[in-house]
Amino acid sequence: MTDTDADDVLISAADLAVALDGDHPPIVLDIRWVAGKTDRDAHLAGHIPAAFFLDLDADLAAPPGIGGRHPLPAPADLQAVWRRAGIDDRSSVVVYDNRDSSVAARAWWLLRWSGLTDVRVLDGGFAAWVDGGSRPVESGPGPAPVPGSVTVVPGGMPTVDADRARVITLGGGTLLDARARERYRGELEPLDPIAGHIPGAVNLPLTDLLVPDGTFRTPAEIAATFDEVLGPEDAGGSGEVAASCGSGVTACHLILAAARVGRSISLYPGSYSGWLALGRPVSVGAGVPGA
Repeated sequence: MTDTDADDVLISAADLAVALDGDHPPIVLDIRWVAGKTDRDAHLAGHIPAAFFLDLDADLAAPPGIGGRHPLPAPADLQAVWRRAGIDDRSSVVVYDNRDSSVAARAWWLLRWSGLTDVRVLDGGFAAWVDGGSRPVESGPGPAPVPGSVTVVPGGMPTVDADRARVITLGGGTLLDARARERYRGELEPLDPIAGHIPGAVNLPLTDLLVPDGTFRTPAEIAATFDEVLGPEDAGGSGEVAASCGSGVTACHLILAAARVGRSISLYPGSYSGWLALGRPVSVGAGVPGA
């Protein structure tokens, strides 16, 4: 576990509304991204009041290359992004996406990796905020926030590289793959040049951790899902665990869910696209039993 309690990784729309009306409202970041591209238009059409929009591709990733499609940003670049959003070292931050936290989790992870601890994801995203029509929504770009002074200290969340990911799969640990089952099995691949998965990886689609409205399942249900894949943690689990996906974005969703129930999971930032960029072999099909 990291410093923030497990229950604090998520915040409901109702609780966020209360916090925004308080004396010390959190900084709110809009990370909407759909169909493989940033969704700034959705932000301009309507967003949570005072939310600051960040572009997943430009702000929360380095340029594509040997590190995959969404490599981790350089700490100095990330510090500039957080300061532009008005973040200080002691800021409380809430991040949201459209509805399923699959992209907001990347911002949550990067903020935690940067050394910030008071960071939460809006459970159910913007869809939860507008549900019922009673909460305020703003349109347009909004005023720029007062620049922040946060200092990024990288390393607040654990990572593994390609070599370590391979060691994990060979050494009794588990490399989780958060992608849809069809992509994991190599039946389709809309983004990367070769379909399949990292040899030895185990499929745990992020959708298995959600209910149909895009909010997370109960902690007991999430814990049971991880226990089914990894083994009960109090019985030793299955050794070291890391998460991957296509490019290191939605893998953070598994890490967020795991943090909610007290499990610690490392991120393989390059994930499948980084694995391919290194020319590593791939597997297709169902993989290990249960995948």
